[in-house]
Amino acid sequence: MTFRHGHLVAAVGLTLALVSCGAPPTAPPSGSGQNNGASKFQQYEGLKGQQRRDTLLKDAKTEGEVSVYTSMTSDVANAVTKAFTEQTGIKVNLYRADSETVLQRILQEARANHAGADVVETDALEMASLGKEQLVEPYTGERRDLVGDEGKFDNWTADRYNLFAPSWNTTKVPAGDQPKSWEDLASPKWDGALAMELNDYDWYLTLYEYWQQHGKSDADIDKIFADMANGAKVVKGHTVMGEMLSAGQYSVAASNYSYIVQKAVNKGAPVAYQPFVQPVIARPQGAAPLKSAPHPAAALLFQDWLFTEGQQVFVDQGLTPSIEPANLKDPLEGIEVIPVDVKQLLDKQKEWSDRYEALLSRSDKIGG
Repeated sequence: MTFRHGHLVAAVGLTLALVSCGAPPTAPPSGSGQNNGASKFQQYEGLKGQQRRDTLLKDAKTEGEVSVYTSMTSDVANAVTKAFTEQTGIKVNLYRADSETVLQRILQEARANHAGADVVETDALEMASLGKEQLVEPYTGERRDLVGDEGKFDNWTADRYNLFAPSWNTTKVPAGDQPKSWEDLASPKWDGALAMELNDYDWYLTLYEYWQQHGKSDADIDKIFADMANGAKVVKGHTVMGEMLSAGQYSVAASNYSYIVQKAVNKGAPVAYQPFVQPVIARPQGAAPLKSAPHPAAALLFQDWLFTEGQQVFVDQGLTPSIEPANLKDPLEGIEVIPVDVKQLLDKQKEWSDRYEALLSRSDKIGG
C-alpha cells in the first residue's frame, strides 16, 4: 500500500474482483534465544533471486519441516499451508489460535527457552509486541521492498491487511437506506439493530483520531460513539459477527472485515458492504521469522514464499495482500483508506482498550 494525496491505495485489485519498534521497556524473556538467533539467518543474507530460493529450499528439505504460529482463520491457514507444501515439498506444523493466544504462547516458550515456532503471522498489535520483546528476526528479503511504507516496521512486515467496513443485511436494510458514513451508525434508527465487536478498540482508536484530525471535538466524538453503543448488540469475533448478520439477528454490523462479508456474499447470504463507507480502515497483519527458529532455512523460505506465491493465495481467499497485484484495477481507487496507527496502538493499548470496554459496558452481549 502507498499513500497518494491523503489516500491509501490498497492492494486489493484481485481481492474484490474475485470475490516497531525500538528497545523493549523490559529485558527480553530469559532464554529466548535471541542472542544467537542472528547467526542462523546471516548465511542467507547475501543471497538473492533464484539462488536464494534454491539454497533455502535445499536447506529446508534437510531441516524437514517448518513450524508456523498464526491467527489466520482456519480456511485461510489451511489454504496457505496446503499451497506451500505442494509448491515446496516442506511439511508445515501449524498452530492456529486467536492473536493474543499466539502471542502468549510465544512469550511462554521464550521464557522456558523452548524453540517452538519458526514463523509467526498474526495481528499488528501482537507483531509489534513481539518486536518490542526482540523475539522476531527483521525480514530483509527482496520482496519487502515491494510493500508500502505503512506496511514496513522495524522488526516485521505486513503480509496482508484487514479492512474494517460497515456491513448490512439486505433483507432488513432497503437499498439506499444503508449507512453512508461512520457517523450514520449513531442514528437512532439503528438502536437495537446495530452490532459492535467486543475487541475492536483498534478500529475505535483509528476512527477517533481521524475525526480529531478533521476538526471534531472530543466531546462530539464521544457523543457519536456513545450513540452507536446505545442499544447496540456486542458480539465477540468477526466471524460470528458475520454469521449473525447473515442470519438477520441485527441489521448492521459496525466494523466487520470486508473479506468475511464478501465470502458470505459469494455464498448467497443477504449481506453487503459496498458502496464502502469512507474512510476504509486498514489494519496490517504481519509476519516474521523467530530469532529462535529451530528451522531457519525453512523459516526464511516460508517468509519469502508468503510474500511471493502466498500473496496470490491470500487473493484467492478474498484477502487483501500487502503487495499490489500487477495489471489489475484497484477497486478502492479514489476511496479514502487509512491505516491503523500501530505505534499508538502499542504504546497506549490499555488506555484505548479500557475506553472501548467502558463504551460498550451497558450494551447487550450476544453470541457467546
